[in-house]
Amino acid sequence: MLKDKKILIAVCGSIAAYKAAFLVRLLVKEGALVKVILTKAAAEFISPLTMATLSKNECNIDYINESKTNWNNHVALALWADMMVVAPASAGTIAKMAHGLCDNLLMAVYMSARCPIYIAPAMDEDMWKHPSTKNNIKLLQSYGNQLIPVNAGELASGLIGEGRMAEPEEIVQFLINERTFQQQTSIFFGKKIMITAGPTYEAIDPVRFIGNHSSGKMGVVLAETLHALGAKVHLVLGPSKLQVSKGIKTSNVFSADDMYAVCKKEFSKVDMAIFAAAVADYTPKTVSNQKIKKNDAEFSIVLKKNVDIAYEFGKVKKPNQLSIGFALETNDEMKHAKGKLSKKNFDIVILNSLNDKGAGFQFNTNKITIINRNNKITKFELKSKEQVALDITHAIEDLLK
Repeated sequence: MLKDKKILIAVCGSIAAYKAAFLVRLLVKEGALVKVILTKAAAEFISPLTMATLSKNECNIDYINESKTNWNNHVALALWADMMVVAPASAGTIAKMAHGLCDNLLMAVYMSARCPIYIAPAMDEDMWKHPSTKNNIKLLQSYGNQLIPVNAGELASGLIGEGRMAEPEEIVQFLINERTFQQQTSIFFGKKIMITAGPTYEAIDPVRFIGNHSSGKMGVVLAETLHALGAKVHLVLGPSKLQVSKGIKTSNVFSADDMYAVCKKEFSKVDMAIFAAAVADYTPKTVSNQKIKKNDAEFSIVLKKNVDIAYEFGKVKKPNQLSIGFALETNDEMKHAKGKLSKKNFDIVILNSLNDKGAGFQFNTNKITIINRNNKITKFELKSKEQVALDITHAIEDLLK
């Protein structure tokens, strides 16, 4: 359940900090991708080198690293994470989180995070039961943060009582249970979803082809997001260097005809199709069996029209199926997007413009407008493609509800 999940472990100054090393080790064994933030106080309890070695990533302590050669971008760290776990969470840090006192890297990341946040407190019983701590915990829960319950037992003070941080095995199981619950309550759980992504390459000869600049990242991120929500995803991926999680069924294709052939076999079986691929509109009418030699000053290629994959399936879409498409435009953007919504029988079209800086091909960001079949138009700011994928899933949820 935690395989390939990006988990940020934030460690506060507490004797329980030593348990964070075991937590990181267990998460890595589960297949999670782990990064660690230590407060300066936490670094007095456990070595940053230990955490870096166990997580296989540089340990983050301050905004600027010790050699003063790099800045730790708190926003990038926050947006990287699928979940953030504060373990141990000291009384001081809990108070800061509850009241927004942003005075260190951990707090800056926390206040920039958009992912689920889990808090595993660790302190002496009197601190744990103090009215201010109880009130701070209630505030954090009201913000949507999840509390990992404390244990009772021998404390660092030598007293017996509540306040022990949950054991690393318990925290891992808590996270697994949360992921399972999120999947099973997701509207996408068990849904069969086909996603096309990437470019198509249209052969001229055995060496050359016609293609475009699509990397396939938006479609792959969508596939990863929906897979994490419990969907059964079949990704039909054109030529791309991107890695795809093993749990996602992937058909690698080359040309528009190849992509259409796979989609034709799958479309009738799926609940939803997302056409995110940048499919070539035209392909060479004839393809040479041998490499074309350079002879003349000019060289012409006669092109024929490719099948419009989304349009073809829009004609046979059943009432219980959803069809979602993309419109990458350079002019009259809204007009063309609404035209595709109608012509291709889409339920949702996602518009982005090459006129928007940071949007389009080869970027890790995108700026979109979502238009649904009810003519609801929602515009979004420039975001990471991971955040854009979440916006798209929310738009699908809204339409289904």
